[in-house]
Amino acid sequence: MLAPDWKDYKILGTGDGLKLERWGDIVLLRPDPQAIWPATVDYSKFDTHARYERDRSGGGRWIVNKPMPEEWKIGWRDMKFAVRPTGFKHTGLFPEQAVNWSILSDEVQKARNDGSSVEQVRILNLFAYTGASTAVLSKRGAIVTHVDAAKGMVERAQANCAMNGVPRENTRFIVDDCKKFVAREIRRGKKYDAVIMDPPSYGRGASGEVWRMEDDVFELVKLCAEVLSDSPKFFLINSYTTGLQPQTIQNLLTLAIKGRGRTEAYEVCLPTECEIALPCGCSGLWRSE
Repeated sequence: MLAPDWKDYKILGTGDGLKLERWGDIVLLRPDPQAIWPATVDYSKFDTHARYERDRSGGGRWIVNKPMPEEWKIGWRDMKFAVRPTGFKHTGLFPEQAVNWSILSDEVQKARNDGSSVEQVRILNLFAYTGASTAVLSKRGAIVTHVDAAKGMVERAQANCAMNGVPRENTRFIVDDCKKFVAREIRRGKKYDAVIMDPPSYGRGASGEVWRMEDDVFELVKLCAEVLSDSPKFFLINSYTTGLQPQTIQNLLTLAIKGRGRTEAYEVCLPTECEIALPCGCSGLWRSE
């Protein structure tokens, strides 16, 4: 599945463990573990604003070659998102997720066409990061509860929503551990028509809890199935964990949400200027019949 409709973002070249990207007017060179083939372009011939270099400790830093803003904006369809490079090589936006923004926007619209009020589509967005999905779907009229453990990321999500004119009543922002929040929602009797989650491969909670995707994700998916309403619309899992196949994600959903709907899974990719697709993880999607 190729991310559609980007005009302000392009991959100019890949290979040798790197990807060369244009974000609006800014050109960045970043590591990419999937780009194991020889470089498709000569990176040195591009006027790159910055490149990210890893160090031996496993971290890294940006090497700035020419002046660039700390933050700038790029557009997708009718949306705008803030881009701000971080110390962990990320930029605050994953362009490949336009695959899922497009699919889920259609699902929200489908609910309206089926005779349901779109305002009744209540979505729980877990590990929601800087809120691109929250902004897209809440602007389409869904009511989104956005949950992430990092306060700074939630604040950036609020800014992305405000920048796109999302009605405040369409969003609720929560800084919390995702699993603990879902457990509390179950005790409160809260229900959602859809769930989105983008869990990390590995992480630590505020109290030292360890999260490993392979060990913990199925329990969380089963827990989230308990907050689905009597007429659920969809359940999306996205994963960047290396080696985790689309069929694995599909199996998780099939086993956790038994007896209703249909599941599918797909590799999420970005188109490139060199006529190949860059793999960027996979997603699994359950939809009501």
